Amino acid sequence: MISLLVSFAVLLVGYLVYGRVTEKIFRPDDRLTPAIAINDGVDCVPMKPWKAFLVQLLNIAGTGPIFGALMGAVFGPVVFLWIVFGSILGGAVHDYMSGMISSRHEGASIAELSGEYLGRAAKWIMRVFSVVLLVLCGTVFVTSPAGLLDKLTPGWMNGTFWAVVILLYYLLATLLPIDKLIGKLYPVFGVLLIVMAGAVIGGILFSGGKYTIPEISLKNLHPEGTPVWPYMFITVACGAVSGFHATQSPMIAKCIRSEREGRRIFYGAMISESVIALVWAAAGVAFYGTTQLLNEALANGASNVVYEISTGVLGVFGGILAVAGVIVCPITSGDTAFRSARLILAEIFKLNQKSIKNRLILTIPLLAIGGLLTWFAIVDDNGFQTIWRYFSWSNQTLAMIALWASTAYLVKKGPYRFGSLLTALPATFMSAVSLTYILMAKEGFRLGQTVSYIVGAAFAAILFIVYAAALLRSQKRQSGLRNR
Repeated sequence: MISLLVSFAVLLVGYLVYGRVTEKIFRPDDRLTPAIAINDGVDCVPMKPWKAFLVQLLNIAGTGPIFGALMGAVFGPVVFLWIVFGSILGGAVHDYMSGMISSRHEGASIAELSGEYLGRAAKWIMRVFSVVLLVLCGTVFVTSPAGLLDKLTPGWMNGTFWAVVILLYYLLATLLPIDKLIGKLYPVFGVLLIVMAGAVIGGILFSGGKYTIPEISLKNLHPEGTPVWPYMFITVACGAVSGFHATQSPMIAKCIRSEREGRRIFYGAMISESVIALVWAAAGVAFYGTTQLLNEALANGASNVVYEISTGVLGVFGGILAVAGVIVCPITSGDTAFRSARLILAEIFKLNQKSIKNRLILTIPLLAIGGLLTWFAIVDDNGFQTIWRYFSWSNQTLAMIALWASTAYLVKKGPYRFGSLLTALPATFMSAVSLTYILMAKEGFRLGQTVSYIVGAAFAAILFIVYAAALLRSQKRQSGLRNR
């Protein structure tokens, strides 16, 4: 329990200290944001900071910090370290930079920003990765809440019924102006989500000794011997570092009223999401007692694990309330996943989104694809796990590219050239994680561990050398201009 409480404290200190370092390196100013300069009444709409924070939190805090944290907890309490330091040094920096750079480019998507700072090839790679990731994300965020609702409602309201209902809601949330539905519902849902997470961890901590949260250890406790590197770093995505957030931050970048609100909204929302991830990681290990039992429970579905923990810790009534919070969490990321995909496609095809017709042209095909994938996830027993694995890898790969795009921005535009290490270091780390995983994983190339480790490390080292060379060239150019 001490380790968990210390982890919460470190996250708070990280926000107060490293968050300010991040802000200082970016140096926000008083220029007009898209919400003020454009204000189109659909996507660029001013929001109060507290509302923008809650919308951002619900956008990013989908199934990832719950299901991902539970699956990551199978490795043991070592997962606490990744959630805490991954968030402070990587995830929160990633989210802040993605949002703030987007704000300075009229709310442009991460794909367009990658093209601006990494070249045309990176733009198209990110366009494809972003849309694929968002559709996979939307699908994951249909199937998981539908599974939970299935457990709480009469038999005729099965998973398929709820999937259809959720997809219809997504249609409205994707089409309507952001302040009409999302802006009104999310603050209420945000409070519910926070209260429910607090209820679950409160039930664990004040159980009278019934549940024990283990202390942090570097030992790998995965019952199947799955190595921590790189699997844990892929499994726990949204609770630590997540490329999905790079698709969401630009959406809220269109709504902030001032750049000076960025740290509270972007960096702060990521730290808050990590608190949620810690809650569920701790609850998973404490409730089942061993990683072996947790792993066996997850084999029956992550939704089932959430239901068992919630009802077991809080009783039937409290469990229903907790599950309601967990249902809201993924749904309020799924709707904005499809909304973000619409905005990226609109950039590609140059379709003005003030027109409802143009919004329908993009939204209907996106939801149709999401519906087909949802059907696959429901009818196939392993469908959800399959989609989750591809979602997780593409998620972390997108994070890697987003961090390198942010690095390129800081090298070219940042007031402190060596401040680009802020994003270059986590970008290098995520480069090694992403490539090593796809080389080893059964959905990848299935290479041996030694070869995968060497190639992954070499890939990351090469990218860092390329970055260092670009930084030195930038320094020389600046020195030359000063000497003229």
